[in-house]
Amino acid sequence: MHLEVPAVSLSAVLPAVDPSPTPSESGTPRVPSLQDAQETAGNAAGWVEENWSTWLAIGLRVLLILVIATVLRVMVRRAITKMVDRMSRTGQAVDGTTLGGLLVNAERRRQRSQAIGSVLRSVASFLILGTAALMILGTFQINLAPLLASAGVAGVAIGFGARNLVTDFLSGVFMILEDQYGVGDTVDAGVASGEVIEVGLRVTKLRGDSGEIWYVRNGEVKRIGNLSQGWATAGVDVTVRADEDLDRVKATLSEVAEKMGKEEPWNELLWSPIEVLGLDSVLLDSMVVRLSAKTMPGKSLTVERELRWRIKRAFDATGIRIVGGATAMEDVETADPTAGMAPPSVYSSTISPQSVAASPLPPPSTTK
Repeated sequence: MHLEVPAVSLSAVLPAVDPSPTPSESGTPRVPSLQDAQETAGNAAGWVEENWSTWLAIGLRVLLILVIATVLRVMVRRAITKMVDRMSRTGQAVDGTTLGGLLVNAERRRQRSQAIGSVLRSVASFLILGTAALMILGTFQINLAPLLASAGVAGVAIGFGARNLVTDFLSGVFMILEDQYGVGDTVDAGVASGEVIEVGLRVTKLRGDSGEIWYVRNGEVKRIGNLSQGWATAGVDVTVRADEDLDRVKATLSEVAEKMGKEEPWNELLWSPIEVLGLDSVLLDSMVVRLSAKTMPGKSLTVERELRWRIKRAFDATGIRIVGGATAMEDVETADPTAGMAPPSVYSSTISPQSVAASPLPPPSTTK
């Protein structure tokens, strides 16, 4: 039997065996060749060529969102500024009219307009920029559902934890928008009263009558009385004797009121003539006559003090007595409390002759 062995060339066997040592054996890193660098650069160029259009579209979309958001923000802020300026001009147009006298002054109106404009501009910027940021994240194929859900949960948690802060802020916003009070007003907030020295979105500062400063949270104010808006009322009660001539009393009071209304600076503080309303009450020994007038806000006490001063001087000149309650019976002559008492007896003194004669004799002595 003849066995044939196939011939194997040396060149086919030698490449299977690598005579050179491996990098792990020698410890020297393999240096990339020029062919490897060309292959890597070709792969990168191919990847850029395949994806450049996508990245260019994303970049242009982001740029377009930023441009639109910026232009929209500028337009909205400019519109708010024009609206605030129009509010100020409308207020200045009525300053010289009767209605303007009942409204707040120009400085107060300007401060209110600036506060409203600042709040509206801040809210508009937050909404526009926040929406633009979410649109940019959506452009990068980022799933916004978990982010919005987390923001909603965080908002609810913050709302529960800081509900007092949110209440104070919202109350401050509505107080400014509705112009409930402003700097310089005298208010009664229930928890405190005094002159407003600062109005904030969270806290209002009041200066009390004794100089103390009250920090009142806007959310705690349930009711508030503004003593500086519109007009104030000055009321004076005059108590005279019951036997005085009413016609003479009324004529004297009318003369005082007319004279005071023509003099400065009272003619500016008085917004209506002083009226003699008539008898407010009639008692057994006195009667009360009431006067009233509308004054500039916050000036009622000043007008009342001056009116009382003038009434007292006029009554003294005409001989009309001003009395009040217990002092109405001053002219009644009171009796001497000791007049009805009997004179002291001579027997009240132990050394008087009558007391000595009336004293019992001492018993005789039994001692010898």
